[in-house]
Amino acid sequence: MMKIINVKLSHCEYDIFINDSGFNFEAIQSKLINRKIAIISNDVVAPLYLDSVQSELSPFNSEIFSHILPDGEQFKNQDSWLSILDFLAENNFNRSDLLISLGGGVICDMTGFAAASWMRGIDFIQVPTSLLAQVDASVGGKTGINHLKGKNLIGAFHQPKAVIINTSTLTTLPNREFKSGLGEAIKYGFINQPNFIQWMDANSYGIKQLDLALISELISQCCQFKTEIVQQDEKESGIRALLNLGHTFGHAIETITQYKQYSHGEAVAIGMVMAAELSVILNLSNKNLRKELENHLQDFNLQTKLSKKIEASSLVELMRLDKKVINRKHRLILMKSIGKAFIQKNVCEEKILKAITQCQ
Repeated sequence: MMKIINVKLSHCEYDIFINDSGFNFEAIQSKLINRKIAIISNDVVAPLYLDSVQSELSPFNSEIFSHILPDGEQFKNQDSWLSILDFLAENNFNRSDLLISLGGGVICDMTGFAAASWMRGIDFIQVPTSLLAQVDASVGGKTGINHLKGKNLIGAFHQPKAVIINTSTLTTLPNREFKSGLGEAIKYGFINQPNFIQWMDANSYGIKQLDLALISELISQCCQFKTEIVQQDEKESGIRALLNLGHTFGHAIETITQYKQYSHGEAVAIGMVMAAELSVILNLSNKNLRKELENHLQDFNLQTKLSKKIEASSLVELMRLDKKVINRKHRLILMKSIGKAFIQKNVCEEKILKAITQCQ
C-alpha cells in the first residue's frame, strides 16, 4: 500500500509517495505530461533503474534525456555540478523543463542544486534510491555540493515538486550503505522521538533483514518527523538546526578523510556519540547518555569510535567552517537525554577537543 506524506510550506506544497513496487509516476502525471525531462543519475544506479524509470515515464509524452555522473561523495563537487549545467545548456533546457534525481543523497543534493541554479530555478523531482536519501536527503529542500574546505558549503534551499520513494530499490543497496541510512534514522529518535527509538529496537531484527513492510514504516515515520520540523522552519533559522545532530562532527570527519574512510551515516553516528560525550562534559546531560546511544547504534552494527589516527585538533579546525557557527562561536546540537536535543551556543573549543579525544 502506498503511503503519502504532504509537505506544506508558506510558498509551496508537495507530496512524498512511499511505495514498495515500482516508481508510481502516475501519482504525479500532471507534473510530467509533455515536458522535457533530464534524469540525473550515477554509474552505479543508472544500470539498475534508469530503464525502468524511462519506461514508466514514456506514457506521458515527455522528451526524456539522461546525464550520468560517477558514483561517490568525492564527486559531489563543482565539476559534477557544472557538468549538469553544461548538459542542460547543450540540450536547451529552460524554465518550463524538469529535472529528476535518480540515486542516493549525493545525486539528490546535486540535482536539486542544479535545479536551483539553472535559470535561477527550475522544477525538479526527487527519486531517492538509498535509505539515507529516502529518510533524509530527498526531503526538505536542502541542496548543495561540497567545497574542498568542507561538506555542503555551497548550496541553496530549493523545494522539489514531489518525492517518489520506491523501497524495493533497497534490495540492491550494499549493506554498508543501508547501515549508513539507519544512522540517519536513529538521529530522529535522539532529537525528539524517543518512542521511535523504542520502535526501532523492538523491530531491529526485521529491519536488519530488510523486511520491506517495516522499512516502509521506518521511512514514513522519518519523513513525517522531518516534515513537521521543516514546516516550522524551512531555512534553518531555528528548530531545523536540530536535524544536524551529529552532523557538525560528522561532516568534519568526512572532510578530513576525503570521503573515503567513513560513509555519511557512519560519520554522523560517531558524531552523535561525540555530541553525547560533549553534553556530559558540559554537565548538561546524565552521564549514561553516551552509553545508551552507543548501545542503540551498535545494535544496528554502526561504528561508535573515531580512528585514533585522525587528529582531533584538525577536526576542530574544520568545524569552524560549520554553517551553524555564529560570530566565530561554535553552536552545536547537544542532548539532555534520549529525545531531548537542543541548541547550545558558545561552546569552547577546549571542551569540543576533549569530547573528540574521548571518542577515539
